Amino acid sequence: MLEELYKNLLDKFMEKTPRSRELYREAQKRLPMGVTYHIRFFEPYPFYVSRARGSKIFDVDGNTYTDYWVGHGALILGHAPRRVIERVKEQLDRGSHWGFEHEYAYKLADKITSHLPGVEMIRFTNSGTEANMYAIRLIRAYTGKKKIVKFTGGWHGGYDQLHLGFKPDEYLGSGGLPPETVSHTILAKFNDIEDTENIFRSYGREIAGIIIEPIQGAAGIIPAEREFLKRIRELCDYYGSLLVYDEVITGYRLGLGGAQEYYGVEADVVVLGKIIGGGFPIGALTSRREIMERLDYRRKWTLEEKSFHGGTFAGNPVSMVAGLATLEELEKPGFYDSLKNTTDILAGELLRVSRDYKLDISITSAPSMVGIHFTHREPKNIEEVVSMRYEPLLNRVFQKYSLVRGIVFLTEDITHLLLSSSHTREDISYFVEVFREFLELVEKYIERK
Repeated sequence: MLEELYKNLLDKFMEKTPRSRELYREAQKRLPMGVTYHIRFFEPYPFYVSRARGSKIFDVDGNTYTDYWVGHGALILGHAPRRVIERVKEQLDRGSHWGFEHEYAYKLADKITSHLPGVEMIRFTNSGTEANMYAIRLIRAYTGKKKIVKFTGGWHGGYDQLHLGFKPDEYLGSGGLPPETVSHTILAKFNDIEDTENIFRSYGREIAGIIIEPIQGAAGIIPAEREFLKRIRELCDYYGSLLVYDEVITGYRLGLGGAQEYYGVEADVVVLGKIIGGGFPIGALTSRREIMERLDYRRKWTLEEKSFHGGTFAGNPVSMVAGLATLEELEKPGFYDSLKNTTDILAGELLRVSRDYKLDISITSAPSMVGIHFTHREPKNIEEVVSMRYEPLLNRVFQKYSLVRGIVFLTEDITHLLLSSSHTREDISYFVEVFREFLELVEKYIERK
C-alpha cells in the first residue's frame, strides 16, 4: 500500500539527514513553516544545502543529490559555473550596488533585444513577480482598459491581481486578497480555444491583455498547443488587446528567441526572469518602443497614460554582470542542440521504460524541461493533470523515493524536471534507472492491495 511505502521512505530520509533535522528544528523558531518559501518544504523536513557545483547539491549530512530543480530553473549552466562566478567576483571588488546608472544594464538589455523577436526596449526588476506586476500595469496604461485574462494552472508569482486559479480547486491563491482585488481578472482554460473565444466575445473591447505561460511550469510542463497560441494572437489583434508571454521560466530555456521563436507566434510584451540573472535576483519586462515609452516620465503623458516602474535594486550591477556572462555561454554554437538532445534522451527513455509497467504514465516535455504524469494520456491543462492522475500520493512517493536515492526535484505533488547544461549522460541514465526501480517497487505494493 502506498501509505506504508511512503512512511518507509520518510524513515529512510530521516536516517540520512540527522543534521538537517536539527537545523530545521531551530529554523521553525524564526521562520514561518521553518522555511523561506513554502514550496521548499517537503515532508518530513527539507535537507539543508552546504554547497553545490554543476548538477550536484551537497547537504550538511554529507549526502549528494543530482539536482533537477536548479535554483527554481534559474541555473541553466548548473551550479557555480566558473565564468559567471569569475565575473561576479570581479564586480564585487568594484561594488555590489551603486544605485546609479552603469553600462552593464545597457549591455544586458542590448543583448536580450538582439535575441527576442519584436523586443526593442527593456526595464529590469528584482523578480519575475515584480516584472509581471509592472507588465500588467503597463498594458493597462497603454490600452486604457482594465480587464486581464489569465489561465488556470498558470503561475505568475505573488502579484495580487494574478494570484488566482493556479489550482483547479482554488480560486484565490491566498488569504488577504479581497475579491475586488481580482474583479478585473478573468480565468480561462489553458489549451481550450472555445473557452478563450467565449471570454473575448463576452468582454471583448474591455480586455487590456491576456497573459500566458507558453509552457506551464508549475502545472507539470504543459506546453501550449501552437494553434491555441495562434488563435489567441488573432483574438488580441481583433479586439485591440495585448498578448503577454510570461517567460520567467521559458525565457532562454527554449532557445535564444524564447517562446516566440519556438512557436512562431509573437507577443506584444515578454516578461523574463531567472536565467537572465545568472543565479542572482532579476526580472524584466520587454516590449516594442511605442509601448515601453509609457514608462518615459519626460513625455507629457496624462496620469492615466503613463506607467510607473522602479526599485532600489533594479538593474543591480551584480545581476547584470552575471546575466551577461550567462548569455554569452548560451550564444556559443551547439549549446541548445546539446541541451535539447539531453532532454529528448531523458523524455524518450522515461517513456520507453514506462511501457514495461501497468501504471498509466505520460511524459510531457519541451527543450530543457520534462514532466512526469501518472495519467493515461498527456494532460493538456491543470484540470486534466489533477483529474486523470492515478493517485495523488503517488507523486509524493516518487519524490521521496528519488530523494532517498540522491535525486532532488520539486514539487512533491507534480513532478517536473528542469535541466541544465551540467547534466551529464550519466545523470540521465541514473535518473532512468531510479525511475524503473520505483515503478517495480510501486507495482509490488499496488498488487498487495
